[in-house]
Amino acid sequence: MGDLKRFVGRRPVLGLGVAFLAAGVARRANAASRVALEALAARLEALGADGLDPRHYDLPGGAGLRDREALMARAEAALRDLLLGRVTSLPGRVDIKRDAARANFPAWKEMLFASADPAGVLDQAALLHPDAVSIRAELARFRSIAARGGWPLIEGNLASTLEPGSQDAARVGQLRARLAVLDPEVLRGAATESPVYDARLQAAVRRFQAEEGLEADGRIGRITWAALNTPVEAKIGQLRVALDMRRGLAAPPDRRIEVNIPHFRLRLTDAGRVVQDMAVVVGRVDRQTPMLDVRLVAVQFNPPWGVPDRNAREDLLPRFRREPGRMQALGYRLYQRIDGELTEVDPATVDFSAYSKDRFPFIIRQDPGEANALGRLKFVMPNRDDIFMHDTPDRHLFRRPDRAFSSGCIRLERPMDLLAEAFSGMPAWNRERFDRVLESGATQGATLARAIPVRLHYDTVVVEAGNVIMRRDIYGLDAAYLRALDAPRSERLAEAPPRR
Repeated sequence: MGDLKRFVGRRPVLGLGVAFLAAGVARRANAASRVALEALAARLEALGADGLDPRHYDLPGGAGLRDREALMARAEAALRDLLLGRVTSLPGRVDIKRDAARANFPAWKEMLFASADPAGVLDQAALLHPDAVSIRAELARFRSIAARGGWPLIEGNLASTLEPGSQDAARVGQLRARLAVLDPEVLRGAATESPVYDARLQAAVRRFQAEEGLEADGRIGRITWAALNTPVEAKIGQLRVALDMRRGLAAPPDRRIEVNIPHFRLRLTDAGRVVQDMAVVVGRVDRQTPMLDVRLVAVQFNPPWGVPDRNAREDLLPRFRREPGRMQALGYRLYQRIDGELTEVDPATVDFSAYSKDRFPFIIRQDPGEANALGRLKFVMPNRDDIFMHDTPDRHLFRRPDRAFSSGCIRLERPMDLLAEAFSGMPAWNRERFDRVLESGATQGATLARAIPVRLHYDTVVVEAGNVIMRRDIYGLDAAYLRALDAPRSERLAEAPPRR
């Protein structure tokens, strides 16, 4: 009985101890929650490292940083953008295909709200794409350069070429200072006040040209001057676009052809392995190659060329004026619609000086042959823009690092290699038969047993073996994407419905 009294007498003391213990646990939980919220606020403030603008998320200040509901609403919006891209779509950009189901935002949202470390969930979402680590590092590098003032713009006569070994007191010093920002080797052991475009500086220029995808000959002409004077902010913008474009993408087909327009490259991939990689010529700036998501379904051997109306008026009419006989020798034929019938016209009977690009009633065709603008092979991928891939007699253009010279179609460096891959699995077709059909000179078509998905896309930034490779925004599509990326939302976060 005495033991019972002693036990009962201690019960209030035990209850008080439990209360103190519970209070301590609650304090530690609250402290942990505050630390997690502080970490989340810091992570949202650091969204710039992911190419996003923290200002778009209306981050609360002061005491608002301890408001879990407000912070989590901002975190949810940031998570959505990190998973699906802030820019959901743009006119003409069929090459950017988001797959919301694959990104599975609802599952990530549940993870975010259930996690004791919501900032860590944002970290995971930011690094989903394998290129993200490399691009983020390059973005941080250029932002560091920008914070130090960027690089100086070169002034003076940028219309004339600076030749290796020449003297130019006005430009050489500026050139050396510009390159030294990214390449300190330029100043190592150099006579920094010398006006001579010396060997050390030439080597630095060639390295710069190679990195920019320009002809690395050390000669500084209009294109290289423009590249040197591209502001660091433009590079930062390209990297931000590259990060956002990679978010929430649909899974690509196992077997596919991809043509990257600003890199002038075609790759055929099969089960994750690149089986063809070749240079291509793409549309020039005033005749841009459109982005497409189509299928290669057939090949035409020894194709004729039905000259598009714009090409006929702007390109071929001046040549017919100068040398109509040579145009006939190259296989060009002239037609005119008379009484509803398409009738061939003898070029010798036409006074081409009487016509202009605004008034040219003729249709032009070119016969198959070695001189044909399509070469000997046309790869058919039906689309409304009448874009296709083809051979070309102008082989010298593939030696150029910048290859935006076509009227929109894709010219292939090695069409026979692509032909062999396209006909794989079709035993009736082999190299001997290809050669026989081509040598006949007759136009012949063949349908592929397996159509191949073809994607014409626009990525100025690519990552190869961890190295970031950037090319010029030749069509200005990155600039358009960046404007969309930086545009304000139509609805502010404060007006968003509460989470259920």
